[in-house]
Amino acid sequence: MVENRSDPETDRIGWEGGYWYNETIDVNQSDGLSERERETLVARTMARVERVRGLEFRSEVPVTVISQSRFAGAQRGRSTSTERRVLTNAKFEALFMINESRDAVEVRRNGTAASVGGFYSSIRGRIVLVSDGDGVRVDETTLAHELTHALQDQHFDLSEFERPTREAHNAIDGLVEGDANLVKHLYERRCGGAWNGTCLAPPARPNEGGAGSLPRVGPYLLRYQPYSDGPAFVNEFRQRGGWERVNDLYEDPPASTEQTIHPELYGEDRPRTVSIEDRSGAGWERLRVGDRPNYARVGEAGLASMFVRPAVATQGQVSVVPASDFFASNDSLDPYNYSTPYSAGWDGDRLVVYRNPSTPVTEFGYVFRTAWDSPAEAREFADGYRELLEIEGAERVDGRDRTWRIEEGTGFGDAFRLRVDNETVTVVNAPSVEDLSDVHREAGNRSEG
Repeated sequence: MVENRSDPETDRIGWEGGYWYNETIDVNQSDGLSERERETLVARTMARVERVRGLEFRSEVPVTVISQSRFAGAQRGRSTSTERRVLTNAKFEALFMINESRDAVEVRRNGTAASVGGFYSSIRGRIVLVSDGDGVRVDETTLAHELTHALQDQHFDLSEFERPTREAHNAIDGLVEGDANLVKHLYERRCGGAWNGTCLAPPARPNEGGAGSLPRVGPYLLRYQPYSDGPAFVNEFRQRGGWERVNDLYEDPPASTEQTIHPELYGEDRPRTVSIEDRSGAGWERLRVGDRPNYARVGEAGLASMFVRPAVATQGQVSVVPASDFFASNDSLDPYNYSTPYSAGWDGDRLVVYRNPSTPVTEFGYVFRTAWDSPAEAREFADGYRELLEIEGAERVDGRDRTWRIEEGTGFGDAFRLRVDNETVTVVNAPSVEDLSDVHREAGNRSEG
């Protein structure tokens, strides 16, 4: 490391706030960081991020600290409309991730409240660190990750990216989080090399990371996909044309998670728009959310997570996709394999929800339609979906073609109808077998599913 290196006459990559990227700093966080120490660490980390990423910070990045209890309270106290809550519950129920006995919004908020150690807010242009109550301690590589988001925002304006659905969010995050995680990976390598012994890393938080309790396994898998596939996706373009090629991706980000799971499809295979005609009756009405889309899209990442979840949740005792396939990668940039036989070939999806004013708010139906690159891939998805139904205890309904029923009290107690029609697969869900046609009346000319 370098001692007392003189400051440059003008700002340059590798120098920020009076500190060079390879300069020794007087910081000791054994009893928590003081404000001065925090400012020093932030400045040098900014310089190091510049050195790794090859971009100059255009302005300072404010860093504030809040307690873990305050952060958790803010997460759990956020307001969610009834309609949006129903849509969220239906989405995770349709993926067999969170059953009817739990509220998906609360499950996700509790997971966030328990695991987040810091985040970058593009709205406020600042980083927020979450303190565990014993003083502020910072993992330097995590700080580098969040500072990379600030750097992205200053150069590419992250607020410009529309993320109305989980699929859109994950697709964009394949670039945004992929870029930041790649920087973190390269930063960590230097911490073990040229910067060895100078990178700060506090003791791990006791509840940090991972899927946590069983209800959070599915949502964790779904949200983690861009963190797993994104770095490898970004690195492929960096190897082709350096960081300048990565910068160009912000002008044309991935159009789907399919493109980050299979980078060779980037720019080649844009998803189709899937539509679902309203064929409801007998009092059932399509859910209207208001200021958000009235539908959900989960993408190939969502479907892959759906098929992988049983194996991860049961430690391989029950599976559609074996756990060994999901954890097969030895690549630290891409630790999980989100390419499965049942979800590959995805070409689009849409989920719409139906409610009947005469039934409780927790009783709803939905239509979940997926589109595929070929009829064979549509049939393969349907095969995997039937395996999921069997895992959840579904039984075929006598006298009803392609219809299953899961008994009440088992978590996903509903009726299901599965239809394969060339390159599309449509799942209709309702509280009872009799309600299926009221939620979505079938059209003719169906093929066998």
